Amino acid sequence: MKLLPRYSEEPDVNLTPMIDVVFLLLLFFMISTSFIRETSLKVDLPQATGEPLAEQVDPIDIVIQANGDVLINNSPLIVNNRDNFQNALRAAVGDIADPHIIISADSAAEYQQIVTAMDVAQQLGYSRLTLATRQTQNENK
Repeated sequence: MKLLPRYSEEPDVNLTPMIDVVFLLLLFFMISTSFIRETSLKVDLPQATGEPLAEQVDPIDIVIQANGDVLINNSPLIVNNRDNFQNALRAAVGDIADPHIIISADSAAEYQQIVTAMDVAQQLGYSRLTLATRQTQNENK
């Protein structure tokens, strides 16, 4: 009886597990990367334990300092009243439909100024507001 010779298959490398590991590493580094937004003004931000947001494209910065000074995109308000605030915010936004507005208030700033900033933005029809905080440092690290 004549038997056919057995041909052994060529070994091949399965790349699927390696690709899975690379994608998991990529996902891990994307999630664990922190985007820190630095500003040149000294504002002592309140602390929060939430996760930081990814930086948005061209946000409008409203900075409320401890002494009551208000700056919109680093331009100070001459007279700090509601009408001037509305006009300055409208001028800073320009023709952007719904801008991302970041309110950075000093932890010693009056709460009324923060509420006024949020109220003026809402009256102008801007709904994407963010209150900037700094992340608390864990002492157990």
